[in-house]
Amino acid sequence: MSAVSPIDTLRAVPTGLRRLILWDYQRGVWQYDVICATIVAYIFLSPPRWFHDQPGVPNVAEITSPTAHAGESAFYVGPEVVESLPEDRRLVEISKILTAQRRRKISINRIDPIYNSEQEVIGYMAYAAKP
Repeated sequence: MSAVSPIDTLRAVPTGLRRLILWDYQRGVWQYDVICATIVAYIFLSPPRWFHDQPGVPNVAEITSPTAHAGESAFYVGPEVVESLPEDRRLVEISKILTAQRRRKISINRIDPIYNSEQEVIGYMAYAAKP
């Protein structure tokens, strides 16, 4: 049996890289399984900040409370929440949602739409007097 020379080993490296890049392995061989496992691990283990991932439009569970005028609380409410409610019941229903979420009585007195540069509604600000 002859020994493998270092030169033969160096010649095998470019061939292996070429096969890896061109995905030149048959299904069922261990190299194919390693490549698939590596891709799946990359997809599920890479942090979202690598891709500048942004959260979607807030829903009922994600209503936030930015600062407002003195004596007033402001809440961002996603458009899908407000637009799913009848127009004459919006203040009452959003008050109920916020009261349940915050576990304290919140009474909304006005709702203002938020527009993007194309004048499309992208959300709503709901205002309530501070207790």
